[in-house]
Amino acid sequence: MDLRINFPIALVLLIPPIAYFVWTWWRHKNQLKKSHLIVFVIRGLSVVFLVFAVTSPYMLLPIKEEQIIFLMDRSASLSGTEDEVINFIEESLASKNEQHEIGIYSFASGLQTESILSNTIERAPTLSNINDPNNTNIEEALQIATSIVDRKKATRIVLLTDGLETKGNVVDQLVKLSGTNVSVDVVPLAKPFVSDVSIASFATPQIAYAGEEQQLVTEIKSTSTNEGVLYLYENDQLIYQEPISIEEGTNVFSYRHVGTAEGLVKYETVVQVSEDAILENNKLTSATMVQSSPRLLIVSDRETGSPIAEALGPNSIDYDVIPSVDLPNSLSSYLQYNAIIFDNIPGHRVGEAKMGVIEQAVKNFGIGFMMVGGENSFGLGGYFKTPIEKLLPVEMEVKGKHQLPSLGLVIVLDRSGSMMGPKIQLAKEAAARSVELLRDGDTLGFIAFDDQPWEVIETSPLIDREKAVNTILSVPPGGGTEIYSSLAMAYGKLEDLELQRKHIILLTDGQSATSNSYEELIEGGKANNITLSTVAIGSDADANLLEMLSEMGSGRFYSVIDETTIPSILSRETAMITRTYIEDNPFYPIIYNAEGWNTLFESGVPQMNAYIATTAKQTANVIAESEKEDPVLAQWQYGLGRTIAFTSDSTGAWSGDWARWEEWTNFWQTAVSKLLPSYNEVAYDIRQDTEGSFIVTDPTNKAAFLDIAVVNEAGEELDIQLDVISSSKVRVIAESDPGLVFFRITQNDGTDAIYQAGLTIPYSSEYELKQPNELVLNTIAERTGGEMLTLENPSHVFREFTINGNERQNITIWLVLASMLLFFIDITLRRFGWSFLKTNSKTKKRIEDKQVIEETNVSQLLKELKRK
Repeated sequence: MDLRINFPIALVLLIPPIAYFVWTWWRHKNQLKKSHLIVFVIRGLSVVFLVFAVTSPYMLLPIKEEQIIFLMDRSASLSGTEDEVINFIEESLASKNEQHEIGIYSFASGLQTESILSNTIERAPTLSNINDPNNTNIEEALQIATSIVDRKKATRIVLLTDGLETKGNVVDQLVKLSGTNVSVDVVPLAKPFVSDVSIASFATPQIAYAGEEQQLVTEIKSTSTNEGVLYLYENDQLIYQEPISIEEGTNVFSYRHVGTAEGLVKYETVVQVSEDAILENNKLTSATMVQSSPRLLIVSDRETGSPIAEALGPNSIDYDVIPSVDLPNSLSSYLQYNAIIFDNIPGHRVGEAKMGVIEQAVKNFGIGFMMVGGENSFGLGGYFKTPIEKLLPVEMEVKGKHQLPSLGLVIVLDRSGSMMGPKIQLAKEAAARSVELLRDGDTLGFIAFDDQPWEVIETSPLIDREKAVNTILSVPPGGGTEIYSSLAMAYGKLEDLELQRKHIILLTDGQSATSNSYEELIEGGKANNITLSTVAIGSDADANLLEMLSEMGSGRFYSVIDETTIPSILSRETAMITRTYIEDNPFYPIIYNAEGWNTLFESGVPQMNAYIATTAKQTANVIAESEKEDPVLAQWQYGLGRTIAFTSDSTGAWSGDWARWEEWTNFWQTAVSKLLPSYNEVAYDIRQDTEGSFIVTDPTNKAAFLDIAVVNEAGEELDIQLDVISSSKVRVIAESDPGLVFFRITQNDGTDAIYQAGLTIPYSSEYELKQPNELVLNTIAERTGGEMLTLENPSHVFREFTINGNERQNITIWLVLASMLLFFIDITLRRFGWSFLKTNSKTKKRIEDKQVIEETNVSQLLKELKRK
């Protein structure tokens, strides 16, 4: 037990009363009686207690319980060391006693609990899977661990790590631990490397020109002499392969390449050897801006090619024509083009993942985009509420101007256990999107099935759209698969309804045998004007059965491998039955004043046969419009990109006389010129610093006015933080997985000028060949009062603590109460004097004597009576 005070300066308050008491005693020392001295002492103690109360005194009461936290580093740099760490903990626990509370935690980028703090732990637990082993954050691990423990108790953290931090700075946390009951013992860990080969760097030119020879330099580090193969890729296509001999240490391999790709080109280097400890450090990417003439990507599924390419002519812009199935997944593959044209492409052949990448290419990198109409395009292509609809100047939904048929739609969704995960989530989202396409009053039904049907939404007129959407999204997966009874229920719900169009959409990923006749069921439905479309999800679905059902049901069959296409399929199906999209009455489009377009129509406007009805967005620039006020040709700016919607077709079947028009070639060349972005001639320098952030240097000294976006290969825009360093430099902090990221830079000055560049985020330093950081490990132990331990001496973990736990007990209130009690005694003595106490004492004595006499008399009387 220990007595301490918080504010010793308050003891100065004792000086005046001490001086007063000394002066009083000196002046009256010959006149003071014993009673005066007692009062004098009582009054002095009252003042002393009160002054000590002001100092905020407290007592430290010892706590017997002690806490020991095992904190094990499970980042990638220490993969494979888990067993020896668990053995160390197991052996150390043999020295534990009942006053020890034990907690076991692991960490990499973040902290995970293996065993919560308890005094009942006797064995090490089975370790959980570690999240994000690509980083080590010792600072955060210590911070969270110290917040878990009771800081009043003596605590020892046993940190098992190699000290190789990739996030945070543990020294900042050590400052907060000084002067506490927490000490940190350090057990150094090291991962043995038998043999490892890693790519230390990969350099390509930042800017090159078409046809120029580029030097691609790969630097490889190795722990031993080895033989391997070096691969080089350009936009994911192999361009170079060579066996190489690798010496111990640093090796440099240079390759000269005349690139065929243009625009922002991705290069990748890969090394393979027979024996390699870490595979994650065998690959790096780089990007080069290859400047050349503009290039166009035309997407067309026609076997004979695209009429657009023929209309442009041989002397126009360079272009590539590819089918929709060959559309790439990565952003870098789109950035080699300056504009993209979808020529009558259905959305379900693209998928929303690729749509999202294209949307980012348009929005942040200025790539132009044009959609051309046809029976598979716009609303009929299933683009409602997709990223492509977002970037176009028109909406897929037709609003208010068309006579629409009465409709009944029943969606039959497989909710069996095999649909668990992305399948059912995307299917429910697709069904909800279909509901949003319906009008109020359209009939809707929703049936989910496993081994039996469940009518989630009763087939009836749609009244509460939001409730219907929420109900669909809440359907859980589970159970087997039985299709027939669910399909029969759907037909039964629609057959008696008086509607112009009645349609069923069946989605399933499984197979279902039945003794019932699908043919009888569907033929009966056709007699009641019911059609059926089917969607086979995944390779396990009974595609043959579903295709047969759609043919019998006069609908469409879709085979889905990419689950992200499901929303487009349901959107297309709903659009085809809910709206009369195709306007096929010949007409002369109305042309509005638009720069660059009007000269084409100086000699007149050709007749057009048909188009797909859409609705122009509020800020879109409508260039040509039908007699029904539907946009035929519209354009607008989306982010940095320009987009165009042409709702007629490219073949002449719909565009009519336009395809035979003398300005037809000029029409397409004008459209392409409108799509092309304008690029900034200012060469911004972008470099990655040692902390992993990017430094952008602006040679015009306008860094504070830069608008910067960073997008990864999957087309996802990254959250970034901008810190202006100076007039010419700005720091960009972006979190991303290793790989290629793309920068888009523009000036906030109203111009459309764009600068784009690709930069590599290398593999985490967790995968580099490094020895344990002994300096950091020693610093942790020294600053916290811990020790450096070894794996060979686990019992030392439970050695005697040098710091004892204690609990503070504040005694201020007790000193105040004592001071008040003495103060009241002092007042009583000064008010009544000592005679009061003597009088009370004599009175009490007389009462006691009288009681004794009376008791004696009574006793004698009883004896006398007993004798008689």
